[in-house]
Amino acid sequence: MADPTLNFIQCPDAQGSHRMAYWQWGDAHAAHTVLCVHGLTRQGRDFDVLAQALVARSAQPIRVICPDVAGRGMSDWFADSNAYAVPNYAADMLALLTQIKPQTLDWVGTSMGGLIGIGVCAHAKAVGASVRRLVLNDVGPVLEWESLVRIGTYLGKSMQFDSLQQAADHLRIISNSFGPHTADQWLELSRHMVKLNPQGGVTLHYDPRIAMPFQAITHEMATQGEAALWALYDGITAETLLVRGAHSDLLSRQTAQSMTERGPKARLVEFDGVGHAPTFIADDQVDIVASFLLG
Repeated sequence: MADPTLNFIQCPDAQGSHRMAYWQWGDAHAAHTVLCVHGLTRQGRDFDVLAQALVARSAQPIRVICPDVAGRGMSDWFADSNAYAVPNYAADMLALLTQIKPQTLDWVGTSMGGLIGIGVCAHAKAVGASVRRLVLNDVGPVLEWESLVRIGTYLGKSMQFDSLQQAADHLRIISNSFGPHTADQWLELSRHMVKLNPQGGVTLHYDPRIAMPFQAITHEMATQGEAALWALYDGITAETLLVRGAHSDLLSRQTAQSMTERGPKARLVEFDGVGHAPTFIADDQVDIVASFLLG
């Protein structure tokens, strides 16, 4: 299958505007759009395997769009590091929806991308859209504090590597909770996580300053935010699939169970041998999501 096309959109911000990149698979004019949004330090090419599967399996034309959230991948970095926050990311996605005008919209969000999706569900009608089916990948209204602390230990460090393989080896260590991958799968998953360093070698492909707002979050702030997230979740009308790594330290089994009992009453699927978060590369993971979105 051909590579995705790289596109850009200007999104307004407090300093004027910034450019957000997005990768597009499939038919650019299809009525059915699936928007796939990545996690905190990742980028849109994380969804290559899932996007190709959706295009190949869909009986009707389909468009799969995978943005690079601001500060990551090919997107601009914010001038103000305090702008790295979910409400601003959600505003960018609403600007994207205004431009692409999907007739049928589904959302796949991994971790941070799921939180963005919860926010977009609440405001999509303001831009003439609505989310039909929602996939929340290992995230919910309650984020376990121990996991946030763990993520904070590696977030925002300006790492330099001699090669892609060295970078992939490093990423595999800090992302071992992603579950088992072959060496080739992991190398491909890491390829778009780095960029060439003018001084030689490669460096991670995100703004290290995304760590600043994240590390300013206190346990008390995180707890206070749960009520607001539950209120947004309870307002979701989209048919919802909740995917959880069985060993996740971010989304507890208790929170996941509560999400099946309130709001959209999500259907819960857990994957053994995986923590935070499933990558949608393994066949069983792809099959579950593709069946949900295309069924």
